[in-house]
Amino acid sequence: METLKCIGCGAVLQSEDEQKPGFIPASGIDKEDAICKRCYRLKHYNEVMDLDVNSGDFLAMLNALYETDGLIVKVIDVFDFNGSFIPSFNRIVGDKNVLAVINKIDLLPKSVNRNRVVHRAKHMLSEAGITAVDTVVISAKKNEGIDKLVDKMSALAGDLDVYVVGTTNVGKSTLINKLIENTTGDKEVITTSKVPGTTLDLIDIPLGPDTSIYDTPGIVVDSQMAHYVHKDSLKYITPVKEIKSKGFQLNAGQTLFISNLARVDFIEGERNSFNVYASDKINIHRTKLENADVFYEKHYNGLLAPPEIEQPYLSTDYSEFDFTVDTDSDLSISGLAFVSINAGAKISVRVPKGVDVVLRPTIFKGGV
Repeated sequence: METLKCIGCGAVLQSEDEQKPGFIPASGIDKEDAICKRCYRLKHYNEVMDLDVNSGDFLAMLNALYETDGLIVKVIDVFDFNGSFIPSFNRIVGDKNVLAVINKIDLLPKSVNRNRVVHRAKHMLSEAGITAVDTVVISAKKNEGIDKLVDKMSALAGDLDVYVVGTTNVGKSTLINKLIENTTGDKEVITTSKVPGTTLDLIDIPLGPDTSIYDTPGIVVDSQMAHYVHKDSLKYITPVKEIKSKGFQLNAGQTLFISNLARVDFIEGERNSFNVYASDKINIHRTKLENADVFYEKHYNGLLAPPEIEQPYLSTDYSEFDFTVDTDSDLSISGLAFVSINAGAKISVRVPKGVDVVLRPTIFKGGV
């Protein structure tokens, strides 16, 4: 019997278990261009259905890529560099060529030097032991840089298949939909969503007579802030338009709360500028460090919301990072914010336990 797959997410269609990937009522399974119930609800009602799929399943699928020839297109979310890196990526890729694609460039202020963004991506890839043969900056949503990307893909892939890989929510499916639209005119062939884990299996799109582009499942990375927020609240922390900085002049002994999901304590240093780049839907509050614990307990689902969270992570289940800011730097809180800080500050940062926080030379001004 022929195996039928959902054209939206790639899952094998089945009518036996509504809680498993690919469920479709029996009456619809033989229809042309059939999509599973999950994709149908997502596409038409923006309603997401939970499924029993974990990152181990996704990694098992991607491990099969090791045995194939092809070009790997590694998609990086410009708003979440660290959350864009896949564990064991080198094992998956092997010795294939890697084309790095920095997506969502439309989210950064137009004043940001893109060469710095590319330099940052290359440096982080290098730190992860990954050598990209080229790097392209795009906005799949705005159709910016897509033509250049197609040219690069064609030149590097030749007669080989192309595999688009990335962590959840970096914009892989949006990118492939844009590639399809630009070449065939068809729109929204692949299901897209802000919710991690929309693509459930390999989706192949013909690229030439004997080659295809494959959209692969997004890998769930626990260090992303998205996994500590209810799926209905992702719209609050995920920026959808150019982010504008919110500036704060802080003295040592003050604390900056970025929503209810991050806390930045200014421990030591002269008066300093803290410029926060984040979704315009979240609140940022300044208070005295000595009052920060009590303030958070009282207001974590009040003044500091949205989003509403299940527990006060920053007082009950948190990780803490200490940094000395020696040069003008960006504090990157995975999937939530950049905080640009001038040199000469000692800071301490709290986030939900497991979320990634790094300090790197700024991309917003000065250095590279």
